[in-house]
Amino acid sequence: MAETSTDRLTSTNVEGKNIGSVITHCIFDMDGLLLNTEQIYYEVTSEIFARFGKTYSLELRSRSLGLRQHESAVLLVNETGINMTADELRKERHENNLKRFPFAKPMPGAMRLVKHLKKHRIPIAVATSSSRESFNIKASNNRELFDLFDNIICGDDANVKNGKPAPDIFLAAREGIGNPPTNQCLVFEDSIIGIQAAKNANMNVNFNFFFNFH
Repeated sequence: MAETSTDRLTSTNVEGKNIGSVITHCIFDMDGLLLNTEQIYYEVTSEIFARFGKTYSLELRSRSLGLRQHESAVLLVNETGINMTADELRKERHENNLKRFPFAKPMPGAMRLVKHLKKHRIPIAVATSSSRESFNIKASNNRELFDLFDNIICGDDANVKNGKPAPDIFLAAREGIGNPPTNQCLVFEDSIIGIQAAKNANMNVNFNFFFNFH
């Protein structure tokens, strides 16, 4: 039987091979990795940009991945020159995203991997730049997945002072799963800025762009 992407993740990384240290705890980004929300972000932003004759390019999408809402809006307004303030863009995107988030589905292989880690008693956490409000809506129809996690940290939580690429969110997630040595933590990420944040936290990283929406 052919090896799946999940098989590669569990055999190559969770067992600590090829990454230089023994992995005891895992931390997951959410958007585009656990849930297929990137398609929603893409559609909503593309619809707004179309009113101004602009395209939401792959390059812009890649640069905005992992940023908090306001930081992403500032980047997009500055790069495209659309006739909106960053706050106006953030508000419209947020309102339209919230309407669609309940329909977000788990990414292929995500449930299988999380269940595998849970079965083997590896502490697992979610560290998402999404606000707590957004997370709750995204998770509302995905409780089977998120109830498996031992800790969930959101971008607007009080103990997350700075967004990615600062390490705050991963360090906060680590505290809620036993505060292990950082080099024993494996972060699953799908964005460059998230990888930088994990590295700044002195954690191992698995880059999972193949989970992402294209």
